Amino acid sequence: MASQSQGIQQLLQAEKRAAEKVADARKRKARRLKQAKEEAQTEVEQYRREREQEFQSKQQAAMGSQGNLSAEVEQATRRQVQGMRSAQQRSRERVLAQLLGMVFDVRPQLHPNYRLTA
Repeated sequence: MASQSQGIQQLLQAEKRAAEKVADARKRKARRLKQAKEEAQTEVEQYRREREQEFQSKQQAAMGSQGNLSAEVEQATRRQVQGMRSAQQRSRERVLAQLLGMVFDVRPQLHPNYRLTA
C-alpha cells in the first residue's frame, strides 16, 4: 500500500506540475497576444498619421493652388475694371459732346408717312 500511496503522490505531483506548465503557457500566450495587439495598434496609429500627413499636404497643395488661382483672377478683374474706367474717362467728353449736339441740333421735318390731305 505504501508503494501505491507513493505512486498516487507522484501522479498528483506530476498532474500539479502539468497544470502549472499549462497555466504558464496560457500566461505567455496572453502576454504575446497583448504585445502583438499593442504592436498592431502602434502600426495602425503610425499608418494613420502618415496618411493624415499625406492628405494634409495634398489638401494644402490643392488649396494653395486654388488660392493662387483666386488671387490671379482677382488681379485680372481689377485690371479689367481699371481699363474700363480709364476708357470711360477718355470717351466721356466726346460722348457728352455728341449727345448734347444731337439734343440741341433740332431740325424740324415731316415724317415720311405723313400725308397732307387737302
